[in-house]
Amino acid sequence: MNEGRKEIFQLVIVVTGIIFLVKLFFIQVVDDRYAELADSNAILRQVEYPFRGLIHDRNGKLIVYNTPEYKLEILMKDVKKFDSAKFCEAFQLSREELRMKFKQMKGLKEYSPFKPTVFLDQLSNTDFAKVQDYLDEFPGFYVQTRTTRAYSTSALANALGYVSEISKNQLEGDQAKIYKQGDYIGQSGIEAFYEEQLRGKRGVRFKLRNVKGIVKGSFKNGAYDTLSVPGQDLVTGIDLDLQLYGERLMKGKSGSIAAIEPASGEILALVSGPSYDPTLLTGRQYSSNFKLISSDTNKPLFNRPLMAQYRPGSIFKIAQAMTALQEKVITPDTRIRCDRTIINCHGAHTNEDLRGAIANSCNPYFHGVLRRMLNKGIINDPFKDTRIGLEEWDKHIMSFGFGKPLGIDLPNEKNGLIPTPEYYDRAYRSQSWKFSNIYSIAIGEGENLVVPIQMANFVATIANKGFYYTPHIVKAIGRDGQPLPPYREKHYTTIDSANFRIAADAMQQVVEAGTGQYRARLQDIVVCGKTGTVENNPPLFDHSVFIAYAPRHEPKIAIAVYVENAGQGARAAASIASLMIEKYLLGQTKRPHIEEYVLKGDFGDKRN
Repeated sequence: MNEGRKEIFQLVIVVTGIIFLVKLFFIQVVDDRYAELADSNAILRQVEYPFRGLIHDRNGKLIVYNTPEYKLEILMKDVKKFDSAKFCEAFQLSREELRMKFKQMKGLKEYSPFKPTVFLDQLSNTDFAKVQDYLDEFPGFYVQTRTTRAYSTSALANALGYVSEISKNQLEGDQAKIYKQGDYIGQSGIEAFYEEQLRGKRGVRFKLRNVKGIVKGSFKNGAYDTLSVPGQDLVTGIDLDLQLYGERLMKGKSGSIAAIEPASGEILALVSGPSYDPTLLTGRQYSSNFKLISSDTNKPLFNRPLMAQYRPGSIFKIAQAMTALQEKVITPDTRIRCDRTIINCHGAHTNEDLRGAIANSCNPYFHGVLRRMLNKGIINDPFKDTRIGLEEWDKHIMSFGFGKPLGIDLPNEKNGLIPTPEYYDRAYRSQSWKFSNIYSIAIGEGENLVVPIQMANFVATIANKGFYYTPHIVKAIGRDGQPLPPYREKHYTTIDSANFRIAADAMQQVVEAGTGQYRARLQDIVVCGKTGTVENNPPLFDHSVFIAYAPRHEPKIAIAVYVENAGQGARAAASIASLMIEKYLLGQTKRPHIEEYVLKGDFGDKRN
């Protein structure tokens, strides 16, 4: 009997020992909560956020930099004798807001009472100065320093984009696990496109604390610390003075200005109107300001130079002329009578050659040009003949960069539209179509759609006599960086360079004796340009359009201007473009009356 009791007693001891060993294994190896608790009693882990890369203009002027910002973190296990009334008073929170903060924090997937969690973020220098003397009264709360974006000017907001806290969807889509909750990420513009270069790499510091939670210094002399790596600086092709001037000219107007250096493809100015002040999308007021800006019916967040799609109007006649010359269906001396019974026209002209037709923007002339291009008589059937002609037309027109994204280094660039036979098949639902159904594309109306940056690139292509570099806003990564390889490749059109001399002749004539002579002409600078008045849906006024480059020889700037609902291209758009050219080439305008005319914004009879 005694032997049996002895064996039972020994068995109980062995089983108890096994249970303790298993429990110890789980505590030390499998379940890290206990190690986390022990470590967190003595060690405070603090993330060191990197400085985001700076952004400069082409002349080294600072556009975007960083300014200090603070966030308040909470280590829940250290919170003791929490005086909620005093906390609300110090941090200017209501009781309900405080309750919501705790609820939101505890609802986070990664929340742990043993790890620091963000409680309040985006505290400015001013905010921090108001509360720093109270922090020692709230055990368990710690201040973490980081930076936020600041701007030397309110210009270029749509191109720069903005930075904000990473969203839940973005975090879930981060396959590389680079980001954590609370990290900032570029949400649009340059900030988004060059996020990888700008963001830098976070570091971490471990601090040793005593039993009261007071930091006593680095843990093991910083042996486990890692330094943050700042992001790379960007040098843009933007001329900040030109950009500021463009935004001044566009104030109170809807539209865009896109200016390019033809010899490099670097964007000199990218103005979207209306725009917004980028400082509004920083700091603690980000959410409320974003709601106001995004609900504005004027759409200040809509980046018109890249996203607005318009019919090109008469500026498209130059592309028509180049295509027809290449296909040899006309010569520079070809004359076509201005028969206004076919299609409406304007101005006193009757029987122009090609240069004169461009200078006077003759609609019947280009109606006849497109007919010759699409109906060459290859097949007797006019429907099939038009289809063959349109396929050739598409090949040439698309070689200018129309109908597809150019590949600019900014997000959300739109395609525009160049109609193809397949497009018309869908539009007419398999019914037959021919030239008489689609002739409005001859004068840049109908189904044609272009994006302003495409028109600026088009005029840069004319300036280069047949090729273009992909337009780009960032010219180098790093202050001493080299031009980016993807933007050094020449893209050639299907048009012989000799034909572009005809275009240059005609565009010079537009400014010196044609539709653009009154406001686009500059003394001592040869400007080559083309006006456009883009039809709009009544009762809205037409859009005013102008493209130009200057000087004619060794061009330094190519520009496209769209002013919505402003009427004739020779008025609003031509005035703005010529002022921008003058500002860039001379550093100032010598025509204050034109500047005053633009700033006033009264462009006369907008219906003509």
